[in-house]
Amino acid sequence: MNPFVDMTEEVAYALAENLPVVALESTIISHGMPYPDNLRTAEEVAAIIREHGAVPATTAIMDGKIKIGLTKEELTRLASEKEVIKASRKDIAYLAASGKTGATTVAGTMFCAGLAGIPIFVTGGIGGVHRGAESTMDISADLEELGRTNVAVICAGAKSILDLGLTMEYLETKGVPVLSYQTDHLPAFFTRSSAFSSNYKVNDPEEIAAVIDTKWSLGLDGGLVIANPVPEHSALEEAYMNQTIEEALQEADKQKVKQKEVTPFLLEYIHKATEGKSLQANIALIKSNAVLGAQTAAAFQKLRNSVHSL
Repeated sequence: MNPFVDMTEEVAYALAENLPVVALESTIISHGMPYPDNLRTAEEVAAIIREHGAVPATTAIMDGKIKIGLTKEELTRLASEKEVIKASRKDIAYLAASGKTGATTVAGTMFCAGLAGIPIFVTGGIGGVHRGAESTMDISADLEELGRTNVAVICAGAKSILDLGLTMEYLETKGVPVLSYQTDHLPAFFTRSSAFSSNYKVNDPEEIAAVIDTKWSLGLDGGLVIANPVPEHSALEEAYMNQTIEEALQEADKQKVKQKEVTPFLLEYIHKATEGKSLQANIALIKSNAVLGAQTAAAFQKLRNSVHSL
């Protein structure tokens, strides 16, 4: 094992015994939700994954190590500390060398999961091409990581504050398939649909596992996006969300919010505008993704185990 990687005994045992493991990001804990909602949600998501037959492995950079799986104390640190840095691929070496604490983004978690040999990763939503990127070049590192790292990402689609059309174009250029779960539509995080279609519809975890296995068996390196719509009872209405996002973008422009400050500003604006309904949707979708992620990890591991036993 890489000397910079520190695994919990639970995760190390599961990987050694070819048991299903699901990677989890940690920016949703440190930056995605307020305390203590973030800690409670992280614990509930881990419990859901265990209930559905897989081992959760939350990743972070702490004490000079890439952590694969976190203890209760480490989760609490991430949830409550103020000086936690968002850790994408570019940040991991610095954070590990300096001993500072980093919460892994989608890109950062994909790198860590790939390093540890964990093929399935559950998150809320992926980043993408930002609106106005033709002049700002603001494109999430998540898309580059999806093009290079063999990890399948179970999510609720791309965040709806993004340019979804350009995000789909970018993923196509990188050879990343986008599969929607039990729908032809591309879900958009807070909403169950958008103006765009995914590449393919998949109907059950076994079908998802077969696509993942076939892709990598063919030598087609890179990740996959499995877009799982937010549960209907927590979904926000598409037209309403589009209007709210437009208002948020106008306010960000008025206040001259730039670069990495744009996304947190927009999410906070949306949280207030929806009177907290966006947070409820966020919690509901990550739990729903955890169920599908655990089921997919179990199906994928069963498939791989059967192949290796031949």
